[in-house]
Amino acid sequence: MSNEPDPRFEELLEYLANTRGLDFTAYKRSTVMRRTRVRMENLHIDSFDAYKDRLEADPGEFGRLLDTLLINVTAFYRDPDAWEYLQREVVPKIIESRAPSDAIRVWSAGCSSGEEAFTLAMVFAEAMGVDETVRRLKIYATDVDEDALSTARHATYDARQLAETLPAELREKYFIGNNEAFNFHPDLRRAVIFGRHDLLRDAPISRLDLLCCRNTLMYFNAESQQRVLQNFIFALRDGGYLFLGKAETMMTGHMEVEAMAPKYRIFRKAPGESRRNRVLPALADAMRMPGDQGSTMDSRIADIMLDIDPDAQVVVTARGGLAFANQKARELFGLGARDLGRPIQDLEFSYRPIELRSILERVSREMQPTNIDNVAMQSGGEHRWYRVVVLPLVEERTFLGAKIVFKDVTAHVETESELERSRAELSTVFEELQSTNEELETTNEELQSTVEELETTNEELQSTNEELETMNEEIQSSNDELESLNTDLNEKAQALDTTKEFLESILASLLSAVIVVDSEMRVEIWNHAARDQWGLREEEAKGRYLPSLDIGLPVEQLIHAIRQALTEPGEPHQLTVSAINRRGREVECRVGVTARRHASEDVAGAIIAIDANG
Repeated sequence: MSNEPDPRFEELLEYLANTRGLDFTAYKRSTVMRRTRVRMENLHIDSFDAYKDRLEADPGEFGRLLDTLLINVTAFYRDPDAWEYLQREVVPKIIESRAPSDAIRVWSAGCSSGEEAFTLAMVFAEAMGVDETVRRLKIYATDVDEDALSTARHATYDARQLAETLPAELREKYFIGNNEAFNFHPDLRRAVIFGRHDLLRDAPISRLDLLCCRNTLMYFNAESQQRVLQNFIFALRDGGYLFLGKAETMMTGHMEVEAMAPKYRIFRKAPGESRRNRVLPALADAMRMPGDQGSTMDSRIADIMLDIDPDAQVVVTARGGLAFANQKARELFGLGARDLGRPIQDLEFSYRPIELRSILERVSREMQPTNIDNVAMQSGGEHRWYRVVVLPLVEERTFLGAKIVFKDVTAHVETESELERSRAELSTVFEELQSTNEELETTNEELQSTVEELETTNEELQSTNEELETMNEEIQSSNDELESLNTDLNEKAQALDTTKEFLESILASLLSAVIVVDSEMRVEIWNHAARDQWGLREEEAKGRYLPSLDIGLPVEQLIHAIRQALTEPGEPHQLTVSAINRRGREVECRVGVTARRHASEDVAGAIIAIDANG
């Protein structure tokens, strides 16, 4: 299969980004294309151009497409072992690290219909109690799907949603309702704040003690995952925790984050002091002087480095190796832990944006600081200006190394450029850091992508299964209704059969000939006595026009009485006529004609009763 992008599909994604504000170009193409085709197949549309026309003509279709693309599969206590570890090991540490009066801030990113956010509320309530949780805990639950957020805000779930993974004792403790619908604990509900947030476009929520984003990153491509992860790390307090889904992990190394429980995808942002301590041992080894016999540099040098200002800065040993780079320098020059100890001539920052090797030689020789003003550099796509300050690190006239500070003086050189500043893209930095481990990282990313694809497929199947279960319940309900209706119809049919048999029994028992006709004088009933008198069987008479019957009864003499019964229903009409019975004997017949009515009192026909004498 070709990896070349489909230009028609790319145009569709661009259209969605420009008109709806959702940029699906950052999502994995294979997943987005597959889910879009599912929606197109439901509409019997076979081209992306035709589907774009449908979106333009039908504004409501975007919502239906969004429901298809955003697979809102979630559950209470999903992956119970991971939640049990979080409750046992992580939550108590968060509570201990905060003063009793401090608020605890938690972010549930990609919260879908709210189950994960309410699970967090229950986890903290189990540790602190409901009252303390309501007083101190703030859970910010966000998603891009407005329909899912609307469901989450109602905090109402059916028995099936609670039965899957929520322990029964927690359902009894934190939900109110019956077998049909359950509402989350109304006091704890106030601890959760729902809002729309786009992880790719909106600024992250900050100063967090815990950030949960489970099985959301797997839908993004590698570049977008790194950008979102860097925002997550920025959002955490020092010592804060990051809780990812089972199909997600830290794709590239982050010096700021340490794995606390890799099995459960729980990471911790190292405190500032801890990050420094991880760098200082390597710095001490790198700055040993020849002949020191293992002695480390004086601790005062470490103090000097830790007390520098927040500008981008690096420290170079007397032997020309990189000893230290602060956070700003790592971002600016793409430096990482693996670069510590490397000769600076092997690193790009030694000759770009300015040639530093000759300057360092002069500083080490003269032991005097030097400044270079107005050094131009492209940073994050912007043209910026720096003042480079090179300071010798000297102890007892011994040159130990140099500190190089890059001060951003862009505002002084070009004031208007301050308005155009934007955050630099960090993904390029992370890609450059992988040069020595490229093959292993590529394999890891392919495996990770496969896991994410499998997890995505699993969630799609789960979503489809839930839809099928709902349809099955609806079909079962319809079957029950049809069975009930069928039972009613059978009972009514049986009642009609009983009534018919009863009437036939009565008619057969009568000695008088009874003929029933409809409003057009067609025979409907012809009883046994009529057959005996006139020699015509019921099946021969039924449905025929009464005046057309060739029998010994002078029907023409009865027509007037029948018409009167049909048009002027009232008292029965009595008359006497002479007739010839089926035996050829002349008989005198007393005839009674009366109207037959519907239940609505409308005239339906006439009843003719004949008594023959002779």
